[in-house]
Amino acid sequence: MHLSEFDYFLPPDSIAQQPLQDRAEARMLLLDRKSGRIEDSRFRELASLLRGDELVVVNNARVIRARLFAHRAGAQAQPPGKDKRVQKQHLASRIEVLLVRHIDGELWEGLVRPGRKVGIGERLFFDGSDLEAEVVGRGAYGLRQLRFDTGTQSDFAKAIDKVGHVPLPPYIRRSDEAADRERYQTVFAKQPVAVAAPTAGLHFTPEILDQLRQKGIEVAEITLDVGLGTFQPIRTDNVEDHAMHCEAYEISQEAARAIASAYRQRRPILAIGTTVVRALEDAAQKSTQAGRSPEAIAAGRASAEIFIRPGYRFALVNQLLTNFHLPRSTLLVLVCAFAGREPVLAAYRHAVASRYRFYSYGDCMLIR
Repeated sequence: MHLSEFDYFLPPDSIAQQPLQDRAEARMLLLDRKSGRIEDSRFRELASLLRGDELVVVNNARVIRARLFAHRAGAQAQPPGKDKRVQKQHLASRIEVLLVRHIDGELWEGLVRPGRKVGIGERLFFDGSDLEAEVVGRGAYGLRQLRFDTGTQSDFAKAIDKVGHVPLPPYIRRSDEAADRERYQTVFAKQPVAVAAPTAGLHFTPEILDQLRQKGIEVAEITLDVGLGTFQPIRTDNVEDHAMHCEAYEISQEAARAIASAYRQRRPILAIGTTVVRALEDAAQKSTQAGRSPEAIAAGRASAEIFIRPGYRFALVNQLLTNFHLPRSTLLVLVCAFAGREPVLAAYRHAVASRYRFYSYGDCMLIR
């Protein structure tokens, strides 16, 4: 499959730059994946559109303020006649660091820009705090491994909460604002592990969740640490050659039981967002590889390595709520695998022509 097969035209002014004041007022495109039929609706109609026996699975990851700014530490010799000790100075150029994955303890993986200036052994001093880090590893496309000097994980969390910025995606062409600290989180966000929001969940309100439960719809929570695996672009012409980054996820015993029960009772499993799809399908794949049935997923933490593309046979998920995704992205490829490339691209063309709002703060699709 060529990457060009997953492209579409989007006018720049279709990209939502601000969230709606009312989360549930988002438009929702309905796509029947068997017939390809398209309808227009609103997210606040979700409960009325469902049968009432679905299992809705959400990602409760909470976005951390993962965008940080720093300066490098240089060295400056004393003038002649002075002792030969070397003094540290902060080099003038500003370095942007986007934390993308917690590896272990004080070790993080991050995207560093401009990366060419930052080599192994350099120390970074983060603006507005006493936070420091040493670059201890180097990867492709600006990736670095950073070892932070912090007392505890709690101290680190407090430090980035104080000086970090909400990591809005680059297609939102403005700086983060105070309002983003609440609006770039889902109402069920709990676990502070994500560097990007599971955006399909941004449309939910406490009232919508109440409506679902009152109708008899079960809601289960899992956690996927949204990171590079979600938003890293495809850089190969052949889609199959793309190497997915792994992302950690956790499924509780309660959620695992709910998923197995829904599957065995032939109740629809509605995934809220592609991150939920990736976690559930990876867990199902690991289950079958271990000689169990796909719904007998193991509770606990694991790492999603799966790359879902057309031809993949879905084991657990049979309904999907998702936002609109970037052209040529792994997320669009996943949605095309779920509902078919031509129906999905036709739905995208309809959304463009009908002036839907796109991407993180935009509208959504319900695919069944």
